[in-house]
Amino acid sequence: MATMSVIGDQFIAKCEMDLIVEKYSCGNFLITDIDHNILLKVKQCNTSCHRERVVLDIHDKPILMAREKIVTGHNRWNVFKGDSKSKKDKIFSIKKSHIIQFRPSVDVFLKNKNGCKEVYDFQIKGSWSKKNCTVNMRDTSATIAQMCKMESPAGNMKFVNEKCMVKIYPNVDYAFVVTLMAIVEAMDVTDKIDEVAAASVAADVVSMTFPVLPTKLF
Repeated sequence: MATMSVIGDQFIAKCEMDLIVEKYSCGNFLITDIDHNILLKVKQCNTSCHRERVVLDIHDKPILMAREKIVTGHNRWNVFKGDSKSKKDKIFSIKKSHIIQFRPSVDVFLKNKNGCKEVYDFQIKGSWSKKNCTVNMRDTSATIAQMCKMESPAGNMKFVNEKCMVKIYPNVDYAFVVTLMAIVEAMDVTDKIDEVAAASVAADVVSMTFPVLPTKLF
């Protein structure tokens, strides 16, 4: 596979490598290699209007800013250089393949593609909650990264739920892959919030349609 650099050559994996992604809280991650050397961090930095994630290097310097676009049916996110939010610093965007999905899938568009009529460059299939995401290139269908569950030591389910392994294939930009995974997790959180909201609305409709009658009339 040819070298695939999106964020920077310094993040290119010269050979196959495994990353450990540890989730501390919603949107906050620590990324290490298998020897537990810190490589990257992801921090949630939501505002009152936008949900955001910033990717930091080992010195806490911003590498990327990922920002959710409001009022969009496909749950689109745009990613910018450093901590910028300017259109001129946009690197790529990511959105759900379809508004209604039976199989989780998101499309990735490099640079200034708008994602409406243009074809995607990468596609992510699978679910963050099930830890089975795979990142594929569109033109060759080659897999560049794959997430899987980590084995639980002595049945420690907390360990399994908070950590996963991401295999990065040779000549692939691991900072790019980490950013994709962080956004997929954010989308998963949005889906769960929407499901709870929908269930609440449905319950309200049922209670209005079939009011609870008093057990005693006198």
